[in-house]
Amino acid sequence: MSTATLDAATPAGTDKIISIKEGGIGWLIFNNPERRNAVSQEMSEAAGIVLQDFATDPAVRVVILRGAGDKAFISGGDISKFEKQGATPELRAQWEKVKADTRNLLYTIEKPTIAMIRGFCLGGGLAYALNCDIRICSDNSKFGIPAAKLSIGYGAAGIRQLMDLVGPSSAKDILYTARQYNAEEALRMGLVNMVVPEAELESFTRSYAEVIAGNAPLAILNAKTAINELVKDPTHRDMALVAKRADAATGSQDHIEGRKAFLEKRKPVFTGK
Repeated sequence: MSTATLDAATPAGTDKIISIKEGGIGWLIFNNPERRNAVSQEMSEAAGIVLQDFATDPAVRVVILRGAGDKAFISGGDISKFEKQGATPELRAQWEKVKADTRNLLYTIEKPTIAMIRGFCLGGGLAYALNCDIRICSDNSKFGIPAAKLSIGYGAAGIRQLMDLVGPSSAKDILYTARQYNAEEALRMGLVNMVVPEAELESFTRSYAEVIAGNAPLAILNAKTAINELVKDPTHRDMALVAKRADAATGSQDHIEGRKAFLEKRKPVFTGK
């Protein structure tokens, strides 16, 4: 894979974030392998800039998050920065806002997102993974939330995401014990969608993303919108938006192309229109 670092408009310190676009896939790479890809405030800010760019680029149809190297996806927040960036309540609040804003961008981006997880996926790293649509991990991955060992508190929104995936009892186990789980345990509890051999992780994830990238973008947007609305409290759902996007997909040029391709026994070429 060729690499391209972010441009000069990105905040300082962003050699720790790499952005790549190829074949309809946008790769967001956390590039801090010497610290197992622990994320600083600057990295969170840069990741948000990358996601905004991917969101507005029609050539990007799927987003994949990964960590650099072979030791970790993201091992959590960069504890070496805590003393400086968390020195006062105001600084802590600023850091928390940056993290929350970036994760919200990840969750709300109107394109499919995949966490490609190799090695450690801990604490804040797991929070990034939970905000992705799909989680694919290698068979040597490790998961956990060590908050109880560091006296770190989490808000209701993050805990709700975890609970929605694994259920209340497993969420309590994860949070109470602060222990690490292997890939098979994560799969059993629903924390990840798929486990593949470590040597096949990148090729499998790329092929999986290419399948999605080849499908009709408007139909995928309709599906993502519907699912994200349906998991909300009924009083906060925007079902009119779901209906609007369903109509847009069915009334699109891509719908005509899909029918023609089926009749002509060929692969459709979708444009998102």
